[in-house]
Amino acid sequence: MTERSTDHLHHVLTERLELRAVRLDDLDPLHAINSDPDGWRHLPEGRHAEPAVTRDWIERARARWADGLSYWVARLRTDGTVVGVGGVQLTGRGYWNLFYRLATAHWGNGYATELSRAALAAAHEHSPEVPVVAWIHQHNAGSRAVAERLGLIDHGVRLDPFHRDMLYQYADRAIPIVD
Repeated sequence: MTERSTDHLHHVLTERLELRAVRLDDLDPLHAINSDPDGWRHLPEGRHAEPAVTRDWIERARARWADGLSYWVARLRTDGTVVGVGGVQLTGRGYWNLFYRLATAHWGNGYATELSRAALAAAHEHSPEVPVVAWIHQHNAGSRAVAERLGLIDHGVRLDPFHRDMLYQYADRAIPIVD
């Protein structure tokens, strides 16, 4: 992987969003997002029942910035409202994993696509030789639609090496089957 300075990627502006590297100051709004059962319909067991779970998750995300990229908190540029969190993290399998989670009140506004486009651009800027992959549950039609709007390639249902579930694998290029 090519080494490049990524300090400027800790704070990114898109048309409607301010994306800033996640930090502990974000605990309350991120816990609200990650504890909302409506936001976890596709994976109810992933819900953060306690703020301590969100705190640990934030700490892990902060530590992943050592790889050059990780998750941003997404705020509306107009008024600073936190609408979600997302970005990419480098996996031990040799690709960037694309992730986002939005507050359900903000679904349907295109924020997931906007945030994900910024994450793809950051990954391509940081290390263009590394693929970007999104693992999506089969019944998560909204996230599959986002992946398609991003132009990611649908590689079909494959075994997600982390959760050991059969999920759709979308990627920005052809990649070998990961087991």
